[in-house]
Amino acid sequence: MDNNHSANHRTSGKLILAGGALGVVFGDIGTSPLYTLKTILLLSGDSPTPDVILGLLSLIIWTLILVTSVKYAIFAMRMDNNGEGGIMALMSLLVHKGKDSKWVTFSALTGAALIYGDGAITPAISVLSALEGLNIIFPEAHSFILPATVVILVTLFAIQPFGTAKIGKIFGPVMTLWFVAIAALGISGIVQYPAVLLAINPAYGVSFLLSNGFSSFLVLGGVFLCVTGAEALYADMGHFGKKPIWMAWFGLAFPALLLNYAGQSAIILAGADISQNIFFRLCPPFLQIPLVILATLATIIASQAIITGAFSMTRQAIQLGWFPRLHIKQTTAESYGQIYIGTINWLLMVVTVGLAIAFKSSENLAAAYGIAVSLTMLMTSGLLFMAMRQIWGWNLLASTLVAVSFLLIDSSFLIANLVKVMEGGYIPLMLAAIVCGVMLIWNRGVKATSRAINEKVMAVDEFFNKINRLKVPRVQGTAVFLTRSQNGVPPVMRWHVARNRALQQQVISLTIEVQNIPYVEAGRRLVLTERAPGYLQGVAHYGFMEQPHIPELLHSVPGLAVPFVPEEITWYLGHETIIALEGHGMVAWQRNCFAFMVRNSTHITNYYRLPGDQVVEIGRRVAI
Repeated sequence: MDNNHSANHRTSGKLILAGGALGVVFGDIGTSPLYTLKTILLLSGDSPTPDVILGLLSLIIWTLILVTSVKYAIFAMRMDNNGEGGIMALMSLLVHKGKDSKWVTFSALTGAALIYGDGAITPAISVLSALEGLNIIFPEAHSFILPATVVILVTLFAIQPFGTAKIGKIFGPVMTLWFVAIAALGISGIVQYPAVLLAINPAYGVSFLLSNGFSSFLVLGGVFLCVTGAEALYADMGHFGKKPIWMAWFGLAFPALLLNYAGQSAIILAGADISQNIFFRLCPPFLQIPLVILATLATIIASQAIITGAFSMTRQAIQLGWFPRLHIKQTTAESYGQIYIGTINWLLMVVTVGLAIAFKSSENLAAAYGIAVSLTMLMTSGLLFMAMRQIWGWNLLASTLVAVSFLLIDSSFLIANLVKVMEGGYIPLMLAAIVCGVMLIWNRGVKATSRAINEKVMAVDEFFNKINRLKVPRVQGTAVFLTRSQNGVPPVMRWHVARNRALQQQVISLTIEVQNIPYVEAGRRLVLTERAPGYLQGVAHYGFMEQPHIPELLHSVPGLAVPFVPEEITWYLGHETIIALEGHGMVAWQRNCFAFMVRNSTHITNYYRLPGDQVVEIGRRVAI
């Protein structure tokens, strides 16, 4: 009886999580029917004959099966880093194995940067496509759509600082209603032309691709829009778990999408006017206004998921040392994933609103959409190949067969999307290049700075013998010296003694070490080692999904001869001014960019939540 109750409880818990996943994970891919088939028909230029429509629908069906269901749901989601997914988590997992780390890092960073690029387009194209449904109801509403889109987007970004935890509770139910609605609309369309179901046969898709040579192949650029957002299944795995996401995808989202695309195709074959938005033509006239409202809500939720994902990925990049420190605000105490990063929010808003104004319609924006995601998927396939070999231990033949299959599909979509470069596709690529450049320069600059600071390492014994010989007084109090390196005495500690001719009775050198796992157990958080009388060397371990809170860490440290009194701790930090290193330093423009990022990044006092009135900074010029 108890076992049955426990099993029922677990099942109901997974169903609740599956409902939550519908509101976060599937917003982007779930709103793709608003514009995908419309874009494909525009690219095709063919008359909507049964062979053409069945061929296009077959390509959509098999793209959803092979890319979303097989590649992401079945393969990628099994490559978790202690439960976390996404390209950054996969990078951490593979780098931890220590093989081909440079290639792994480059691929993952490029893929992550590309997600930012297309992430700026998603809110604009989604909201525009939803509001364009008004054109069918009120043809005179055309001039109202763009201003309304801008208002919705600005409002969406403006509420981010206040958090979305409370309204987030309705995301799952709204998206559940959305998927049920698009499934019902699809069924109503299929009834009008049941033969559309023949498109499940992949021969129709292959026949279409072979019919007109390369021009038919280019239609894949539009077909690809049906899987934009597929990477969210993997990226959001840590929030909901594998099984709830699988339940949500295979239980509702996937069937609903198949039915809706089939329904849209069916009414075209039944004679619907393809000059209008086919998605909204599925709906009876008396339900079109409610459908526009529901579609707008769904696209807002999809946009919110993109914004939240950008915040989460930025935090991971900061923690792993690939992005400048930015102020991260926890918007609710209940959920660690509810964060806000102002710099990312406002930059995304400017780009997203700018794109909506510049392109004016979802049809125009579709030309810029997809190329960055197709590149990201290509990078992910390469990383999955390495994961099959290094993590699963598959043999070369099996790994190659699976990876080559994925790479062929991804390469086909990428080539088809390349024609979009001059039509607007350069925008997400340019944004991705900027983000990737920032990450590479920051990481290189941090490493160069650390090397310069730690050039002359003084051993602990040598340092304390020296201060004892010079009779440096030990004054009352506790000093904590933050340092990047665990080798020898922290440079900032040497500078402190050299300038102030004194040292506190109790001293700790503290290194913050972010590991290639999402979370670190509380018992392994802080490791302290006594290296000399009154001197402790500490290492604070954090996962890449965690935000360090250093004072809280030292509140209760067991086994100390003299317990830490937080109000009596003085925190010592190094303040580096970047200057040029003659000879073999960083390239001048990279060094200047790095120095600019250092000056404008969140101060380490705020980032680690140190009490500002207990912090002492010691300045030094560092040549890199």
